[in-house]
Amino acid sequence: MPSRRGVLLGAFGAAGAGLAVGGVGALPAAAAEDDVPKGTPPVLLTEQASKRILVLDPGRQVWDPATDPSSVLWAFSPLGDAHYKDLRPDVSWVYPSESKVRRVGGRTYVLTTASFGFVAVVDFPSGRRYWGTAIGPGDDLFNPHSAEILPDGNVAVACSTGALVRLYAASQGPRASRYAEAELKGAHGLHWDGAREVLWAIGDDELVTYAVGGTRSRPTLTRQLTVGLPVGTPGKTPGGHDLFPVAGRPGRLWVTTNASVFQYDIAGQAFVRDFPGATEIARKSVKAVGDDPRTGQVVSTVPESGLGETWWTTKVSVHQPASSYTLVNGGIYKARWFLPR
Repeated sequence: MPSRRGVLLGAFGAAGAGLAVGGVGALPAAAAEDDVPKGTPPVLLTEQASKRILVLDPGRQVWDPATDPSSVLWAFSPLGDAHYKDLRPDVSWVYPSESKVRRVGGRTYVLTTASFGFVAVVDFPSGRRYWGTAIGPGDDLFNPHSAEILPDGNVAVACSTGALVRLYAASQGPRASRYAEAELKGAHGLHWDGAREVLWAIGDDELVTYAVGGTRSRPTLTRQLTVGLPVGTPGKTPGGHDLFPVAGRPGRLWVTTNASVFQYDIAGQAFVRDFPGATEIARKSVKAVGDDPRTGQVVSTVPESGLGETWWTTKVSVHQPASSYTLVNGGIYKARWFLPR
């Protein structure tokens, strides 16, 4: 397997230098393909079959990295990288479960977690480590499922099996280990709300906010708001899963459960399905959802049958207008637009 640096250099050599997305980074927008809206951002994937985080060309509706490496604009894997050796990625980097891009302190980061313990904030595009940890490396006892970076540089992690949210003092260095902790059954998703200065989290049954206190080196978490998730199948937990800001409508959050997709109207304190394309978007088992405020396109992923794992897919669904991407031999878990925010 080539080194991560080799993958990075190969990807940027193929993509071209000096190109930008939203004025940040070094990635191009959509190639000139007739059925792709102009300005479509690249697609960010958690790709479990190859154990990589990928950023892919939005101008190609079929991605086949094996035969066309230029479709990969950027790739990350900690395997074989000395910056991440202490996190034991050979055992902790199993089933990458999150990838999101954030802009903090003038720098762009990709946040990622993996089910067997790996958590990292990766500098983009260098791939260097801003911060990382391994929680119970080598098993799914905690199952880190999402992460979020705060404006002060500290990092929150949601652990679904561990039923907890942790806030690490990551601002203190790449191996900082001090953390505050709060219980949340089935913790799956996180979002820092800068307007309200609270950390949102979603669990099996509820959407909650935490106030962040203390200091950068000794943070604290205090639960504030608690909202029950919409009831799905009678007698079963709602199964909260993805939590992401609605880019085209500030003050709303995308919320997925086992049964459907909603937007949570923060001011109105209500789960709604009044968004464009709701009939197609609001379906069961959606693992990730998000919108591009410039084109209005929504991207989502749902499992398909017949693959290596029951939660994998080779398809990325696009809505408004309807289309899709296919990753040849893929095992996609989540897909997001590459939109630093």
